[in-house]
Amino acid sequence: MRILIIEDEQEIRTFIKQSLESECFVVDAAQNGEEGSWLARTNEYDAIVLDNMLPGKSGKEVCMDIRRAGKTAPIIILSVKTGIDTKVAMLNIGADDYLTKPFSLDELLARIRALLRRPKEIKEAVLALGDLVLDTNQHTACRGAEDVYLTRKEFMLLEYLLRNQDAVVSRGMIMEHVWDMNADPFSNTIESHIRSLRKKIDFKAKKLIHTVPGRGYKIAWPD
Repeated sequence: MRILIIEDEQEIRTFIKQSLESECFVVDAAQNGEEGSWLARTNEYDAIVLDNMLPGKSGKEVCMDIRRAGKTAPIIILSVKTGIDTKVAMLNIGADDYLTKPFSLDELLARIRALLRRPKEIKEAVLALGDLVLDTNQHTACRGAEDVYLTRKEFMLLEYLLRNQDAVVSRGMIMEHVWDMNADPFSNTIESHIRSLRKKIDFKAKKLIHTVPGRGYKIAWPD
């Protein structure tokens, strides 16, 4: 899952980014409203953490930009303002949640996970395909009776494939949802991670990860 943080206070921005990355999220970060608005409108994010008081553009303006651009990613507002009027105003222009500073990291994570369960399809914690099981809460994977050790990036890639099982996902879609904005789209990093995943989960007769020439990849139980 790919998250955007728009926060001008470097200490808070870095803390949230590192904490989310440790929970196996892909995280981009912006330090002002203009940069944040541009990133949110030009990339696909699964959730956005947006500070209310920002230089360049306010959180309110950024939120309005995002919704006017047709982006539906859930938005959590972070703010020192506790007034009901401010909360209501932000929710009315398209925010999905509002968290007052100072906040608990555990609460922020819980709210992000709650929002990720809301979109069109429910985000299940345990994903399965045949005898392959991925637990996104415990960060564990197994195929049959054998545990499978995955690096953080392999785990995120497998989660994305499983959330789109039986569908072809293009290289661009994978890059959008599993890698951050600093990734080189012309490198072979996706291909190398696919190869690594295949070695780890396709050790049985039934192969799960399939290349669709000219289109991308698909994870599916073989007929």
